[in-house]
Amino acid sequence: MLAPALPPLFHFSQFSTMATRHFHHYSRAFFAQLLQSSCRQQQQQQQRLISSTASAVGAASSPAAAMEVKVQKFSRLQSLKSELQQEDISLHDFVGDNDNNNNNSNNSNHLPQQTIQRKKAPPRPAKILPKPSWLKAVPATSPKYQELRSTVRSLGLATVCEEAKCPNIGDCWGGASSSSSVSSTENNTEQDEYEQHYGTATATIMIMGDTCTRGCSFCAVKTSRKPPPLDSDEPNKVAEAVTSWGLDYVVLTSVDRDDLEDQGAGHFRRVVQRLKELSSGDDDDDDEMNNKKKKGIIVEALTPDFCGELDLVTQVATSGLDVYAHNIETVERLTPRVRDRRAGYQQSLTVLGHVKLVNPNVLTKTSIMLGLGETDEEIRTTMQELRDHDVDVVTFGQYLQPSRRHLPVKEYVTPEKFEEWRIEAEEQFGFKYCASGPLVRSSYKAGEFFLKNMVREKKREREAVAAVV
Repeated sequence: MLAPALPPLFHFSQFSTMATRHFHHYSRAFFAQLLQSSCRQQQQQQQRLISSTASAVGAASSPAAAMEVKVQKFSRLQSLKSELQQEDISLHDFVGDNDNNNNNSNNSNHLPQQTIQRKKAPPRPAKILPKPSWLKAVPATSPKYQELRSTVRSLGLATVCEEAKCPNIGDCWGGASSSSSVSSTENNTEQDEYEQHYGTATATIMIMGDTCTRGCSFCAVKTSRKPPPLDSDEPNKVAEAVTSWGLDYVVLTSVDRDDLEDQGAGHFRRVVQRLKELSSGDDDDDDEMNNKKKKGIIVEALTPDFCGELDLVTQVATSGLDVYAHNIETVERLTPRVRDRRAGYQQSLTVLGHVKLVNPNVLTKTSIMLGLGETDEEIRTTMQELRDHDVDVVTFGQYLQPSRRHLPVKEYVTPEKFEEWRIEAEEQFGFKYCASGPLVRSSYKAGEFFLKNMVREKKREREAVAAVV
């Protein structure tokens, strides 16, 4: 037995046309009724008004005049009604020419179907470049890393290594043997033995909270216009953490705190002074090894620009630190796009130059990111201007995009090119030291023996001059 034939199906496009006509027909009828109801209410109100007026002034106005006004009011309604009557769309008109198609296709019991072709959207240009093979970081699994991390958590401290998602945290916090670069001079034999035992672990502690008041396009640190207040006990916490770690080199950095009156310069100074005081070895601790550990700590401060207010820069520069670092980040042309609007290329140069004026004994240091679209000539110009402001140390590193919200990478610079920049910076421009590599950061390998030896050599020179005087 054959199955009964199914009724013809309407194609989607034909159904859409019918629905549109149906909507227009009934919507006009609906609004006509609505308008008629409104006019009826107005007519009743006018009738009451005419009645009240006639009773007040007598027979001053005739009924014929009132009727003339009402006829004018309903002229538009009558015009709309007559227009609807002329159109008078029926169900047959609503279906339209589809009936003819149905009659012509009775034999096949279906309407002709139209093929819908979907066009694919053009592929979007790839904004994120694939990372090359040389960008590989050391995993953070060593016991030294676990020790530093545990102390940071217990004291409630923040580190730029974690907040800025630095890829070198396993290498810096884990430490490495410095036996290959140990000096054999008599003056630092005991210090060299300590370094061989403990390695050259470094950490970058971020003070004044973990929330910045600025929003640079390259930085992953969270931002806010009104961060939490400062922790008055933070100088003690930092000093306690660093001395317990037994670090030989520590970097202190901070978020920008434009919301504070002194932008955090006084707090930064107190942290450095307390750290130097506790690590000087002048306390009553009789543990010889602990005193060795304390005497070996070198402090580097990676500071904000303090909006170019040089009196605030002076507070930090004269706090007793060994290395004053402030990052210029990129070349002058890219600065407005890369850095926050409150930062400036010339402003950073002025800060670095002022440090040497108020403290000639301190080493000054800065860092430049590569891969943002800078040219070789712009990099050379930046290096020359840094040397004109007596900057001692420069580092070059590959910019890595923290997230899709940040600036994309324009280029991945090869390790060979980084080595060329290192040679050029030291030999041609006269920097005392240059660290250059894809994974190098401003505080990466800050504890390298060469930089530590520079600080100690300058200290010995000052002591020799003081002894002569």
